[in-house]
Amino acid sequence: MASITSAGLGSGLDVESIVTKLVSLEKQPITDLQARTDTIKTQISEYGKIKSAFSAMRDAAAKLANPTTWSALTATSSDTTMATVIAGAGSGAGSYALDVANLASAQSLSSKGFANNATVGSGSMTIELGQWSGTNNSTFTSKNGATPVSISIASTDTLANIRDKINASGAGVLASVVTDATGSRLVIRSRDTGEANGFRITTADDDGNGSDADGLSALAYDPTASISSMTQNTAARNANLTINGLAISSASNNIEGAVDGLTINLLKTGQSTVTVGQDKDSVKKAINDFVTSYNSLMTLMRNDTKYDDANKTAGALQGDSTAVGLQSQLRNITAAGSTLGGKFGRLSDLGLDIGADGTIKVNDTKLTSALGSMSDLKNLFMGVDTANPNNNGIATRWRAFADQVTGFDGSITTRTTGLQSRVTANNKRVDELNDRAAAYEKRVRAQYTALDTQMAKLNDMQSYVNKITSMLGSS
Repeated sequence: MASITSAGLGSGLDVESIVTKLVSLEKQPITDLQARTDTIKTQISEYGKIKSAFSAMRDAAAKLANPTTWSALTATSSDTTMATVIAGAGSGAGSYALDVANLASAQSLSSKGFANNATVGSGSMTIELGQWSGTNNSTFTSKNGATPVSISIASTDTLANIRDKINASGAGVLASVVTDATGSRLVIRSRDTGEANGFRITTADDDGNGSDADGLSALAYDPTASISSMTQNTAARNANLTINGLAISSASNNIEGAVDGLTINLLKTGQSTVTVGQDKDSVKKAINDFVTSYNSLMTLMRNDTKYDDANKTAGALQGDSTAVGLQSQLRNITAAGSTLGGKFGRLSDLGLDIGADGTIKVNDTKLTSALGSMSDLKNLFMGVDTANPNNNGIATRWRAFADQVTGFDGSITTRTTGLQSRVTANNKRVDELNDRAAAYEKRVRAQYTALDTQMAKLNDMQSYVNKITSMLGSS
């Protein structure tokens, strides 16, 4: 609630206005100090942004100083519709000729057609994984480690019910129902490709005959017992191919281990050439990523330290010796180059040109050409000169410089700590000045209130004298 004062009522003096103006003058140093504190806080904020930008630049430089970046390999296929390939750990540069005779396949059987929602018959069916051989699958060899799975079929089970029971049994096969104009068929295929993942189906039909094509035996397939009620649409086969003339047989179309570190995914038969070489695209990306982070840092520092003559405005760190020094040091490292890079002595030799504003402009054509001399390029960025660290690879020096300035006792940390100390001191001084202004306000208010009281008394006396004088004059 606002206070009510009678000061000035007796004398006509505007005591409240006088006191307010005097106190405002007394508080002017506080306003000035708070403005300076706000400026310092802005500087602290900008140094926080610079530190983050340095960290981002450091991470990008570290990637260029990491041997893994330069040893990464990539694999390509001359016909990606026939085979795709991935180079992993342990792969080596080289060229490999693929000749795929056939793909790996899963065994697939289909039943005769049934009326929609018709039942088949009751009993049990047993599914066993293994490998077929001989003429017309005359021999079956059970898969090592696989156990035959028996499934009980009720007289009310439709093809859909049987499908669901097969899929829930874990027998190593997958069942589906295919319906067309001629009726519904049960289709069963191996879950996995490869000749060892074939299967046979035997039935114990409640109609007493497990070998005819009626009842549940209509879903049987065992050529070794001359039972082929279901039709084989696809045989279980291994993929057969040659790699540089060496014959390879694989249960899967995903070939691993045939060539160290390479994963080859077969898509169709035919011939293709797989080439494994240095991953130039990933190196190029690492260089471009660094340029992006470096330019962001340089742009930030340039804007913070510049003075705009046209608008008469200064950046938050204009004239700040630490910021200007960081900018200069970073430019010097970037411009210095290294003698370790062979044919590349400076960044400009590979299409990275430093502009007048300190940022790097990329000549993509020149950079792409430089990627053809990967060893020299690698040494320019991450080479180590034990006799002269100032001649180390540029990325190595970028990373070291960023670690230094952002470290616990680095120049950014030191400068930020100093600025924060000034904020603390200013805040303390503001508190002191506020206390002094409050005491001053109390003092001058008392003085002007007393003056107002005295002037009121004098005014009363003047009025009395005037009244007496008037009376004497009229007598």
